[in-house]
Amino acid sequence: MEKSSPRMTGGGREGPALKCSPAVAANAEGEEIEVLESSDVLPVAPEDQWKSLFDKYDPESSGFISTERFRDLLATHGSELDPHKLEVLLALADGNADGKICYQDFVNLMSNKRSNSFRRAILQGGRQLKGCALREEVGLGLSQRLVRHVAYETLPREVDRKWYFDSYTYCPPPWLILAITIAEVAVFMYYGLQLDRWVLQVSSPSFLKGPLPYHPQLRVQAWRYLSYVFMHAGIEHLSLNMAMQLLVGVPLEMVHGALRIGLVYVCGVLAGSLAVSVTDMTAPVVGSSGGVYALVSAHLANVVMNWSGMKCQFKLFRMAMALVCMSVEFGRAVWLRFYPPAFPPCPNPSFVAHLGGVAVGLTLGVVVLQNYEQRLQEQSLFWIFFCVYTLFVLCAVFWNVFAYSLLDVRLPPPP
Repeated sequence: MEKSSPRMTGGGREGPALKCSPAVAANAEGEEIEVLESSDVLPVAPEDQWKSLFDKYDPESSGFISTERFRDLLATHGSELDPHKLEVLLALADGNADGKICYQDFVNLMSNKRSNSFRRAILQGGRQLKGCALREEVGLGLSQRLVRHVAYETLPREVDRKWYFDSYTYCPPPWLILAITIAEVAVFMYYGLQLDRWVLQVSSPSFLKGPLPYHPQLRVQAWRYLSYVFMHAGIEHLSLNMAMQLLVGVPLEMVHGALRIGLVYVCGVLAGSLAVSVTDMTAPVVGSSGGVYALVSAHLANVVMNWSGMKCQFKLFRMAMALVCMSVEFGRAVWLRFYPPAFPPCPNPSFVAHLGGVAVGLTLGVVVLQNYEQRLQEQSLFWIFFCVYTLFVLCAVFWNVFAYSLLDVRLPPPP
């Protein structure tokens, strides 16, 4: 399983793994642990100190302590922990099905780490949280209220929201989606000044001549399958994509981290251009819709699948508005594709990239967003969807290499 870390939640750093003694290694046995750091937690004690403390509560040297003794230990050392973390650990003690905690789990918990078994135990004990909901807390600063808002927007379980709230820092900030958006705006401004056109830039004869847009005649230039994301057909195209990208992408990156969100986004972008090359073989592609639709579709599907647990305000209305925005943008793309092109025989950009992004979001994206704390590489469903995606990419590559000549497709002249 993948443990939550500030990296995954968009903040903090990954700490070093504990250096296990041979006795501990027998219990840990290859288990990789990631550190959750919080500015509110006191410095972590050395493992030797935790070993001495564990031995105090395990006089029989069995390698385990009972949950009752663990609760006594928390009562003594609970002042070293955040209130929310203490509440979660008490829930762990109440919900542990085995009635005991091994040494490695003890070290991980007391040193603010999360082991593979931690997630399962918390799911059992989460129903026994005694404290008030995170939403009911008062006296929070602006940044804390923002983090709380993001937690309720993206996470379906209160125990996850509380842990994320205590663990998240703004270092590094959600930089990936912001950087992509800034680059898209900069490219649009450059072409707007160069073409002297801001609406329907695609109607300019020089629009497709740059190194960024995908064009079927230039498909051998492999970077175009990704670089087309920075080009947009006009300000109406850029505005809708940018709004959805920021409103959905930034909160998701704050919770799940740049690596995971970047994986979903890039897979959506690549799937979009490859889908066009297979199904709409004569059309060019521009716009970030493939990546945007992958993120939005994954988020909406996650909300629907965890409807009762999601506590974001006006979720039905906001979900309807998101679907309306997606429909408007998709309708614009379909209209533009079949609108008479300004410079035939080259058609206008394809809309199939939107559908490729949705397909990625509803498969790979859903698995990524559902597993907030779990290692993706240990999830069989992730590997199933990833293998299916890889197979699609390989088939699309072979299609691009051989199908155009075998089918004798009449392509528009290069720009």
